[in-house]
Amino acid sequence: MAVIHRTTLKPTKLELLTAWLPTRPWYAGGPGEPRLSKAGGFRLDDPQGEVGIEFMVATDTSGTRPAAYLVPLTYRSAPLQGAEHALVGTMEHGVLGPRWAYDGCHDPVLVAQLLAFVEGGVQAQAQSLTDAPDPDITHSCTQDGPLPSAALTVADDEEGTDLSLPQGASLRLHRVLRPAPEGELSLPPGAIGHVAGPWRTPDDAETESLFAVLYPGSAT
Repeated sequence: MAVIHRTTLKPTKLELLTAWLPTRPWYAGGPGEPRLSKAGGFRLDDPQGEVGIEFMVATDTSGTRPAAYLVPLTYRSAPLQGAEHALVGTMEHGVLGPRWAYDGCHDPVLVAQLLAFVEGGVQAQAQSLTDAPDPDITHSCTQDGPLPSAALTVADDEEGTDLSLPQGASLRLHRVLRPAPEGELSLPPGAIGHVAGPWRTPDDAETESLFAVLYPGSAT
C-alpha cells in the first residue's frame, strides 16, 4: 500500500514535466514552455512497496487550444538500471529524500501492475489519498487466460505509446487525451480491454477519456 505524504517536493512534479514534455513526440503544446495544471489521475500499488506508481493527467494551455496528457510516472529511491533514456528528472522529497522520476511506460513495475489492473487483479487507488480505492477508474478485459506481466518493446508516436506484448498483443496508452463524445466511452474496433477515467478540463468541466486500450494477439 502506497502512503501519500503531505510534504514538499523540490522541484515539483509539474516543474519536472514542464521541461520534459516538450521533448516527447506526442507533445501538443505551443512553442514556449507548457502551462500545466494537474487535472486528474490515479495510482497503483507496487506489491513490494518500493516504487511509487502514478498516472497523472496534466492539462496544458500553452497552445492555440488546450491539450491534456496522460503521464504515467514511477518514483524510485535509486536509479533504475538501464532506464536512463526514460528519466523525467530527480526530486527531493521532504520525507523520503531523493527520488528518481521515470516515464512509467519504461518501468517494469508500472507495466506489470497496469496489465494486472486491466485484467482485474488489482485495484486503482485515489491519486492523493492513502488506502482509498478509486471506483471512477474503469477497466475491462475479455481475453481468456492471464495477461503477460511485461512489455517486449515500448514505442512512442504523435498520439501515444504502444506496449508490445507477447504473441502480438499490444496495450496502447493514449498520451494526448480526447474527451469521450457526449460523455459516452466506446472502444475502438478490435479492442478487447481498456482503462478509462475522469479528468477536469482547464475550464473546470469534468470529462472522461480512454487512458489505455488492449488489442489481441495471435493467441486470442
